[in-house]
Amino acid sequence: PVLVIISQEVSIAMFALDLGSSTNAAAAMKKAACGVTDARQHTLQPTLTGTSTLGCVFDGGVVISADKLGSYGSLAKTRNITRLFKLNDCTVVAASGDLADMQCIQRALEEMIINDTCVGDGHVRKPAAVHGWLTRVLYNCRSKFKPFWNTFVVAGLQDGKAFLSYIDKLGMSFSAPSVSSGFGAYLAQPLMREAMDGAAATGRQLTRTEAVALMAQCQRVLYYRDARSFDKYDIAVITSAGVEIETVDVDSNWEVADYVKGYI
Repeated sequence: PVLVIISQEVSIAMFALDLGSSTNAAAAMKKAACGVTDARQHTLQPTLTGTSTLGCVFDGGVVISADKLGSYGSLAKTRNITRLFKLNDCTVVAASGDLADMQCIQRALEEMIINDTCVGDGHVRKPAAVHGWLTRVLYNCRSKFKPFWNTFVVAGLQDGKAFLSYIDKLGMSFSAPSVSSGFGAYLAQPLMREAMDGAAATGRQLTRTEAVALMAQCQRVLYYRDARSFDKYDIAVITSAGVEIETVDVDSNWEVADYVKGYI
């Protein structure tokens, strides 16, 4: 059975329970949202975008973060967006790239969770299942030359163990103890690997406090070095106790700016 949602302008076919129908429905959502049938008029590049998403595993859970800026080219257009969203008590998804495409995927995932709840059989969609679904949808759409212009990070607890994965717009995916997208892959990932390797050298994992502090350090570096980053970010901590999401200000220091000369 397929649920059909009628909006003001378009009728969007949502998800059947099988994977094939789900991927086709996601593609139908994107096509209907565009309101066009000519392939030449589909989105050829992202318009309003978000930059890096970061995530790392710690002892007993996972932490991920994403800043709150939506950039229209080089214009800091929206400064209070949320690029990570909670699906249930064990799964959080974060995204970088085109914000409209992110919202389309977000609505689709939330509809899946609603359907799971309505069935009432106690089934909870786990992060590995969400990761697999996103991989298939993104690969399916890119194969039709209508990609979702996003990179997703899925974090959560899978059977009591930390789960963290990365999926790009081509459907390429992997799981790792630390992941990052956007400029964070160049600026933040080395910092996360250094901290995690340092902890591993002493035979342990990062603690929750250390992981949260590491996210703060990475977001501060991105704010200094990435022109599309922002001084406010959302951070989600997923443990066996559930999901905690809060907004944090970057602790920046610009005193050194007085010593930068010769560029005016």
